[in-house]
Parts: sequence; C-alpha cells; structure tokens
Amino acid sequence: MAKRKKEEAAGQACPPEKPVSKEDQQYEAFKRQVEEAKAIQRTLGRIKYKIVVLSGKGGVGKSTVATNLAAALAAQGKKVGILDADITGPDIPKMLGLEGQRAKMREGADTEMLAPVDGPLGIKVMSMSFLLQSSDQAVVWRGPMKMGLIKEFFIHVDWGDLDYLIIDLPPGTSDEPLSIAQYVKDCNGVVIVTTPQEVSLLDISKAVTFTKLLKMPILGLVENMSGFTCPHCGKTSDIFKKGSAEKAAKELGIHFLGAIPIDPQITTTGDSGEPFVSQKKETPSVKAFKAIVDKIGKIIANDLATKPKADEKCDCEECSDC
Repeated sequence: MAKRKKEEAAGQACPPEKPVSKEDQQYEAFKRQVEEAKAIQRTLGRIKYKIVVLSGKGGVGKSTVATNLAAALAAQGKKVGILDADITGPDIPKMLGLEGQRAKMREGADTEMLAPVDGPLGIKVMSMSFLLQSSDQAVVWRGPMKMGLIKEFFIHVDWGDLDYLIIDLPPGTSDEPLSIAQYVKDCNGVVIVTTPQEVSLLDISKAVTFTKLLKMPILGLVENMSGFTCPHCGKTSDIFKKGSAEKAAKELGIHFLGAIPIDPQITTTGDSGEPFVSQKKETPSVKAFKAIVDKIGKIIANDLATKPKADEKCDCEECSDC
C-alpha cells in the first residue's frame, strides 16, 4: 500500500523544467545590455558636457587638477558634478572636505537611486569612498567588479541636470578608463596631466595613443608642478625641466593647456578640503589654473561649433560615422 502511494505521488510530481537554450540566454543577455544602455543614456543625457581627467602614471597631481577644474567651473556659476572613478584609491572626497560622508538613497525617487553628496560650491560628488564602512578599508577587487561599479554610478546615481561632469580616473590605461570609454559615448574630451620629469613624459604618448584608440577627443595636456613660485618674493625657480610638456604636446599634435607652478597652498588647501582655486588671493598657480579652464571652455565651444550635425557628413577619412 505504501509502495503504491509513493508511485502515485511520483506520477503527480511536476515534470522537470525545460533547460534554457543557448539562444534564449544570449537573447536575455542582449535585452539586459539594451536596458542598461537606455538607463545610462537617461542619466548622461541630462549632462551637457563630460570631461575625463587621466594620466599615464601616478603622482602627477591628476586628482588635484580634476578637483580644481570642477571647482573653477562651479565658481563660474555652472552646475558641476565630479565622479571619482578611482575605485581602489578614492581621493576626491578628502580634497573636497567630504571624507567620512556616506551615500544615501534619493528620497521620493520612483526607482532606487543614490543621491550624490553635495560638496563645496554646490558640486555633486560620487565616490567609492561613500560606500565604504571606514576610510582605511581596502578595496580588493578584480577588473570586472570595478567596471560593474562604474556602470552603477551611471545607472543608479541621480546626477540630475548638470552643465559639466568631471570624471577623475586612476593612473594608467586599464579597467576604469576602458569602462568610461564604453559607457560615456559622447565624452567631450580628455585632459591629460603630467609633470616636467622625463619619467612622467614617457607615459604621455601612451595615454595619447590609448585615448585615440578609444576615439575619445583630447582637450589637451596640463603640466603640473611646473617650477616653484616663492610666496614671499614671487620669483619662479625651475626645479624640474621647463617646456618639456609643451614640446611633447606639439610633437603629438595636441593642445598644450598650460603649466601650474608648485605652490605650498595647493597641498594645504587640498588637505583641508578646500580647492586652491577658491582662494581669494590670486597666486600664480590660481591664475594659471583659471587660464587653463578658460582654454578648455574655448576648445569645447570650438569643437561643438565645427562638429557636423546628425544629418551632415564631415570630410575626414578617419571618422567612422562618415
């Protein structure tokens, strides 16, 4: 009797599920990619200009340049956001006085969206630092995880309507820059930061080649730590070589945006969370950086003025859209 009941129960059991075919898996993956692309476009479509700041090597002051570029634009009355895309070494929150802050969900949003942290001058900031339990927590992630988080910064961060989004990348030409090139299709330009040292200049050509390979426009080259201006007498001493970056820019056929001299106040203000361009005193470094920002604005405006419209074709041979 018990054996018969078991047989009847087995007969009434649900048939095994039909295995998902490879074609169905590919179709579902394609649908996810399309939905993600739409979500990214909804976010980035509300941002007028996207500027990427990168360097061929570390220690050249790239994050300092990115932070002050955002601050200088915000001081002009622009709506600015800055994405700290350095997943393993996020420094932007420290430089903007936001260390220890935590990202929060946007109240009243229809979907789950993170709200950027508000920084000085109204700058909207997002960083891996805002997702960590403590500032000394190490992020030990492989490439796919870092690339996935960068994608989430575009899909699930409510940047709102911005004039500029500054994207600060880690040094080198690896996972994070590749992710930005993949997701930010309409990047307005890349600012490459270097120093006058030959060891830094060696990496400029690699950064330029990498950027051109990804078909991202190059706004130009910034030479940081270019000489030292004495805060007392105002005399400038060339600690490193002078003019190396300008020469390299000319040889590579890109704009030379300008040189920023060494200034103790740059370190002091960065450590205290205040961008050095916010100083009331017009030091040589502040003047130099403001001139760089003005030049970037003119280059973007000129590029937009000469860029063919959607229904037009340009005369270049290399343009893939022609």
